[in-house]
Amino acid sequence: MKDEITCDKVWFSYKQTKEMPNAEEWILKNISFKLKAGETLALVGATGAGKSSTINILNRFYEISKGEVKIDGIAIQDYELNYLRSQIATVLQDVFLFSDTIQNNISLKYEGITLDQIIAAAKDVGAHDFIMRLPGGYQYNVQERGATLSVGQAQLISFIRALVHQPKILVLDEATSSVDTETEELIQKAITKLMTGRTSIVIAHRLSTIQNANQIIVLDHGQIMEMGSHQELLKMNGHYKRLYDLQFSSTGINKLTE
Repeated sequence: MKDEITCDKVWFSYKQTKEMPNAEEWILKNISFKLKAGETLALVGATGAGKSSTINILNRFYEISKGEVKIDGIAIQDYELNYLRSQIATVLQDVFLFSDTIQNNISLKYEGITLDQIIAAAKDVGAHDFIMRLPGGYQYNVQERGATLSVGQAQLISFIRALVHQPKILVLDEATSSVDTETEELIQKAITKLMTGRTSIVIAHRLSTIQNANQIIVLDHGQIMEMGSHQELLKMNGHYKRLYDLQFSSTGINKLTE
């Protein structure tokens, strides 16, 4: 894979019937974009805008209703499913960890991944020190869903898991809203490390984290309302500008703190 992603007039509904869904049942409506290899695309919009559905169809967790999704000019349905998913690392906001050692939670018991590779990846994302402070280090046993770790620590484990599997395409659902400032800085550094040299799609909750994205798409009720770079979208003085002002305004009862 060279990792160029193309969506061409994609329509999607969770209600798959012989007849097309009713208008209100479409989750994605006529979505088109092209993401070049190594570039970053950010998806922004309110809850229910269609951001998560976009990444779900890329992994083929659901099949699209109309249109085409291609990677390197090849329809994703033409890739062998296990191969396709092995090339895409998805880091979700809600991290799932198994009741097992940190090493096994990172490698997922894949024999091709050594402890040395795990340690190298942990150092890359800045998580090695906190792991070594745990009893047993990489052999520390994590309770199911990471109950014995903080939210930020669990998120860092998920970043190591993504990095050590060396994906071609990275999908990130940002998750920094529930962590302390120190851990948030580590996570932002980890995100930067993960995205370097990879084609990336980021679901953005904080606009401050995606200002350097090559493309930003503003979704609303499954439709693309605006598309462009951070500066281009600000100049449009539309949906993105209103979201930006809401998050960074110093006045008003609707201020969203960063």
